[in-house]
Amino acid sequence: MSTLDPVAVFRTEAAECLEAIEAGLLDLTHQLDNKDVVDAVFRGLHTLKGSGAMFGFEALAAFTHHCETAFDRVRKGEVPATSELVAAVLAAQDHMRSLVDQPDADHGDIGHKLLAQLQAAVGGKEAAPAAVPVPAAVREAPAKKKNSWRIRFSLPANSMANGTNPLGLLDELRDLGECNVRANTSAIPVLDELTPTDLHISWDVTLTSEQDRSAIDDVFIFVLDDMELSVEEIDGPTAAAVAPADEEAAPAPVAAASAAPVPPAAVPEFRPVEAVPAKREAPAAVSQAKAAENVRVPAERLDELMDRVGEIVNSQSRLSQLASASTDIALRSVSEEIERLSGELRDTMMVLRMVPVATLFSRFRRLVHDLARETGKVIELVTEGESTEVDKTVIERLADPLVHLVRNSIDHGLETPGDRLACGKIEAGTVTLSARQAGGEVIISIKDDGRGINRERVRAKAESSGLIQPGQPLSDSELLQLIFAPGFSTAAAITNLSGRGVGMDVVKKTVEALRGAIDIVSVPGQGSEVSLRIPLTLAIIDGLLVRVGSGRYVIPLSAVEECLELSLEEDLRSRGRSFISLRDSLVPFLRLRDLFRTGTKPEVHQKVVVISTGTERVGLVVDQIIGDHQTVIKSMSKLHNNVATFSGATILGDGSVALILDVGHLVAAGQQQEAQLRVAG
Repeated sequence: MSTLDPVAVFRTEAAECLEAIEAGLLDLTHQLDNKDVVDAVFRGLHTLKGSGAMFGFEALAAFTHHCETAFDRVRKGEVPATSELVAAVLAAQDHMRSLVDQPDADHGDIGHKLLAQLQAAVGGKEAAPAAVPVPAAVREAPAKKKNSWRIRFSLPANSMANGTNPLGLLDELRDLGECNVRANTSAIPVLDELTPTDLHISWDVTLTSEQDRSAIDDVFIFVLDDMELSVEEIDGPTAAAVAPADEEAAPAPVAAASAAPVPPAAVPEFRPVEAVPAKREAPAAVSQAKAAENVRVPAERLDELMDRVGEIVNSQSRLSQLASASTDIALRSVSEEIERLSGELRDTMMVLRMVPVATLFSRFRRLVHDLARETGKVIELVTEGESTEVDKTVIERLADPLVHLVRNSIDHGLETPGDRLACGKIEAGTVTLSARQAGGEVIISIKDDGRGINRERVRAKAESSGLIQPGQPLSDSELLQLIFAPGFSTAAAITNLSGRGVGMDVVKKTVEALRGAIDIVSVPGQGSEVSLRIPLTLAIIDGLLVRVGSGRYVIPLSAVEECLELSLEEDLRSRGRSFISLRDSLVPFLRLRDLFRTGTKPEVHQKVVVISTGTERVGLVVDQIIGDHQTVIKSMSKLHNNVATFSGATILGDGSVALILDVGHLVAAGQQQEAQLRVAG
């Protein structure tokens, strides 16, 4: 069994911490006076600094300390939160990512420039102390009352092995004020039973500081869920008054203060008073219970498990085929049970791979914030349907295409504040990211309320580039699809955002590789909407197995609406028009036997499988409907990448290969056929 690398675990948790800090900073841009958000950002910076120091990322800890100090001053009301401060810490946060990923690399003077920007944002001379770690007790006004605290804590036995250094915690306590530390070694076992990597020492600390209780809690914030902690206030008069009533608790601080030897009998008395642990342990127990509900698993292990489940599904399919040809009742019973269990296993595996699109949409808050500052536009990002779940592989591959689409909407679509006001619009432009599920697809849309696509400029650019002939008739949809051509751009000049004509081409190639499609709707003066239609999963689907001629094919079951019978007489009557009447509406259909050129005669009773994508429907004429089939999707070879009719292949129970039909392509072909017939007739 492999052992997790503590540094790798830290990098993963640091990435999550940085994402939380970034989200808090972006929230703060809209609510600069929100104290809760300020506190959340401060806690995130404090956690990152403390954990970085524990795992040996000294440069990260030292750099993060300055940002933490700045937000500490904001938290205390010494300086206000400003948009300049948020921008400075956002830029510093990018540097923190570099320090996490490449701690030993030469980062030049980037850190010094960012700290100078941070110092200017906090306010000149007032920010100077942030460059030097100064104990909090020194920074506070000398007139502030000092409190005495008794802090008793112990860490889990495996904390040292996991990278937690208790000496770092003690150093942070010393930074808060005058400390007197005593180690309790009573739990150390005899040498024969001692495990060198386990921690058996607990600590009793007397702290005199001007800081409040929250500063002490912040020291232990990173390890609070797994430790035992007791904090008692023991101010001088209070301690004297409590001494007679609490003879067990009083000797410890007195002994520590006088540095007198501690008698052995005092060791068992090293326990918190009853009222304090009740408050501290209950939340810790709840936190541990919550932490136990989630298990971090590397993505490659899920992929490997998915491959194994696919092999089980293939083997189950073969078993079902053998059982159906056998008269053995026991074999059929076992086959049905295995089929049920493999189906449940497949469904469970698919749920494990599903990820909410919120993890994708959250990345664009920072992008929109930076582009707004760069372009001078006022932009509001709206997200909808964030709970919609998609296969994790789809999420990973969609990140770059969505970046191009959002940048395109902001640069080409949204107007400047002055132009928007002149058009009677509000100053702030809106970019909306939305996701919704439709059958076996998820539709992700990027919509803006800008100027829309200038069709004349698109046509002129396409003609000058040789993509179309001058005056060539095109439908509105075909014209708008030209913007996805390689090298196509209507930008007048090349900028940091656009003009090179590569972004939209990348979008189209990526979506097609995911067996998806792109729809564009644009209204001049009102904005544009680009919709990506992507399969929910790329691994295993429920399919409808059909026969056309001597070949077998799979139609994704999520796209199937219904199945009808097409008699030979009806087939002959429909020659030349290829329409069927379905509940007072005409639905075009494709004869797969002709499309695949099987060279076989039609069956007496053919079947029509009605499929749909969105609002578009088309019928597929097949010779036989065999039944449902759990389909493990295998990608096509490079030789067949350009065959648009098929989206993949699968292995049947008898070892033969069945091709998976590309529903989107077939529906588009059927609609095109319908349009041609309408024009002709």
